[in-house]
Amino acid sequence: MADGQEEDFSQLPLPDRFAHKNWKVRKEGYEAAAKEFELTPDESDPAFRPFLSDPSLWKAAAGDSNVAAQQEGLAALCAFLKYGGQQAATKSRNFTLQPVYEKGLSSTRPQAKASALEAILLYIELDKSDPVIEELLPALSNKQPKVIAATLNAITAIYHNYGVKIVEPKPVLKALPKVFGHADKNVRAEAQALTVELYRWLKEAMKPVFWGELKPVQQQDLEKLFEKVKEEPSPKQERLTRSQQAARASKPVASNGAEAGEVDVAEEEEEEPEVDAFDLSEPIDVYSKIPADFHEMIASTKWKERKDALDALFNILNTPRIKEGPFDELLRAFAKSMKDANIAVVTVAANCVEKLAQGLRRGFAKYRSSIMSPMLERFKEKKQSVADALGAALDAVFASTSLSECLEETLGFLLHKNPNVKAETIKFLIRCLRTTRDVPSKPEQKLIADAATKLLTESTEALRSGGAEVLGTLMKIIGERAMGPYLDGLDDIRKAKIREFFDTAEVKAKEKPKAAPPPAKPASAVGKKVVGKKPVAKKPTPAAAPPVEDAAPPPPRSAAKALPKPGLARPGLAAPSALRLGGLKKPASGAPSSATTSPQRRVLSPPMSNDDDEEAVAPSPSKFGMGRGGLAGRPLSRPATAPLSPPSAPPVANGLSAIERAELEELRAERERLSALSDSLRSSNAKLTAEISELQNQNAQLIEDHTRDVLQIKAKETQLVRARGEYDVLKSEMESLRKESERYKREVSRLGRDSIGREREDMSRGRGMEDEAGGIYDDSTVKRYPTNGDTQPSRPINSTLQRTGSAASSQSGRALSNKPRPQSGYNPISPSEEKENGGLDPLTARRKISPPVGSMNGSGMTSPQRPTYASREASETGSVGSREPRPEENWKRAAEVTSQLKARIEAMKARQGLTRH
Repeated sequence: MADGQEEDFSQLPLPDRFAHKNWKVRKEGYEAAAKEFELTPDESDPAFRPFLSDPSLWKAAAGDSNVAAQQEGLAALCAFLKYGGQQAATKSRNFTLQPVYEKGLSSTRPQAKASALEAILLYIELDKSDPVIEELLPALSNKQPKVIAATLNAITAIYHNYGVKIVEPKPVLKALPKVFGHADKNVRAEAQALTVELYRWLKEAMKPVFWGELKPVQQQDLEKLFEKVKEEPSPKQERLTRSQQAARASKPVASNGAEAGEVDVAEEEEEEPEVDAFDLSEPIDVYSKIPADFHEMIASTKWKERKDALDALFNILNTPRIKEGPFDELLRAFAKSMKDANIAVVTVAANCVEKLAQGLRRGFAKYRSSIMSPMLERFKEKKQSVADALGAALDAVFASTSLSECLEETLGFLLHKNPNVKAETIKFLIRCLRTTRDVPSKPEQKLIADAATKLLTESTEALRSGGAEVLGTLMKIIGERAMGPYLDGLDDIRKAKIREFFDTAEVKAKEKPKAAPPPAKPASAVGKKVVGKKPVAKKPTPAAAPPVEDAAPPPPRSAAKALPKPGLARPGLAAPSALRLGGLKKPASGAPSSATTSPQRRVLSPPMSNDDDEEAVAPSPSKFGMGRGGLAGRPLSRPATAPLSPPSAPPVANGLSAIERAELEELRAERERLSALSDSLRSSNAKLTAEISELQNQNAQLIEDHTRDVLQIKAKETQLVRARGEYDVLKSEMESLRKESERYKREVSRLGRDSIGREREDMSRGRGMEDEAGGIYDDSTVKRYPTNGDTQPSRPINSTLQRTGSAASSQSGRALSNKPRPQSGYNPISPSEEKENGGLDPLTARRKISPPVGSMNGSGMTSPQRPTYASREASETGSVGSREPRPEENWKRAAEVTSQLKARIEAMKARQGLTRH
């Protein structure tokens, strides 16, 4: 009965067997369907129709409850997709993907898992990847961790096989932070594997999309994994879609036997630009985020406010992709900031231009003309940080445009008078040539080459090297042959420099040679013979006519020139016999018969050396004489008699002679060319040797001059440093001396005034005491005391001794004036004297009576004088026996007082160190 049931099941249609409740029947139905699909001739076979009309059958097959049946159902699905084509994929995709990732990818059987993954890859291969990714992303929110891990593994395999050019990475990147936060470690491990696979394709461009949402620990772990794949070569697409396979199959087979399609596909893959953050990011509207007072702040007179405004704007523009908007006024503000006197403002403005150009890409092209010239002009700034910021901004501007749009403006700044602007513009042009993907047109090539050639004559080495690098990079783009005309006229040293840059240059744009139709080989070979053998070109080639006719035309021309000399040839002799005689004499001399052509070559070489010049044929017979030379020359002068000889021998001899003559002429021409080449190389070698020696001498002289100049500069610098040090020391000393002198002057003036007052008071007191000793007071009434501070009174001095004469009086006055000043608190004035002076001391009374009179002491200094003797004695009323002093005594006394005052001033200066030596 079981056998009958099996037979009945095998007779059921495949759709019925797919929906049968017995898992064995379903399993056998899946196997039968897979075999039937393999036997179909094409996609339109009737075997696919039931499953195309009812694709829900595959949903049950992919998610069969029985593990064994599910394995066969997934295998049948793979066969259906493989042989059913695009229509099978589009019809069944919406029904099968969910059971595939829910039950197939997480199956316990390896074969079922492999079939499920193959089915997903086939869906992408047959149609598009976007619907497949959209169906797989909901699986990342599944409740079962094993389903999420299996789906992440499948997505990793998708990118590994097809790459990011076929499968859009943006939706997956946005979903990565969610799976990184999953509690299951297997899910997190698969998320790391997927991220590393995406990093192999996207590198750093993937980070702006999701990197900020990860934890620092997760970022560190990923960075460690990224380090392992950074050094790996760029990944390639391992599995082609059906459209790519069809494109490759449609390519013709190349002449070398390899498929041209493979080469073209590889080239297209190489030419595709790398995916960056701009392609993965969504455009952000930054125009609405610009502060309302930005333009007011950027026009402020304070550089700090201008910089703060640009810093705030930079934070707004620092986004991978910017939505287009009316940025004209903003670019005008940037252009104005390029002329700012503060370099910090210029640097931040350049950074803002860079971010705006990177965010807009092609949308920035319309703003290029308003910002490019101010940035190039600002290259005059010598600070490297400013130049770097401007260079990065210009690179971003160039990336948004093309070489043709930027070339004219860039070449204009190569003629700038500022060398720093020239140097930075050259660097910018070189970067443009390296990064451009468009080959410059012929006029543009000429403009670039001419501008770079002018730079080779600059006085600065950096500018000359920059010009050579421009030419070398341009040669890398257009090729050596196309660059040849622009290098004509340059010396070998400059060409070698350009060659060095050509070898090291890396460019993205290379001119592809146009495919020319292959020329016919026979025609090209004949053309080469005609061009290579110029002496024989006047005669018909052997390929164009028989050998007999080849040799016939040249002799009449030579004979026509030889006819004016009758003694050289006899018209009566037969030419064949002469040829035979001339040709058989050498073999008869013992030479081998195989070398019969070589004697003829030696015999006929004199007249053949000037075959192009017909006049040179006449002297050749005279060189060999009348007998033998005439016989040798007759075939050349009388070819018309050749038919009279036997027809077999002369044609062979004439044919060999023509071939030998052509060969001889070719060898001689080759020898002349080699000789000329050797001479030119020898002269060039001698010239180069002389130039090398001259350059070596110049180099040695320059090195010597440079060394001498360096030593002189160092000596001058040393002297300058010493002089500056001495100057500083002297200046400090002068300042200190000036201050000390001022202080001394103030002190001297103060001490001088005090000392002069004291001296005047002392002298006044001394004179008063002298007058008292002179007899005004009686010794019984007044007693004088010493001025040395002694408290005991001294012996009274008799006043009569003071009136003995002028000499004793003067000596006593000098003694009294030289005595020290009395101590403070001691008053030697008597009460009677106070009564006579109205209660005042005599000195005060004398001052009131006789005020001081200023006198010039020769030096212009005025000093108060003491009262004279006349006034003093006149004031002393009631004196006994008063006398009038003589005038000469007054002058003597004044001179003595003056000298004493000077001596005291000098002593005071000596004590304070003011005396000049």
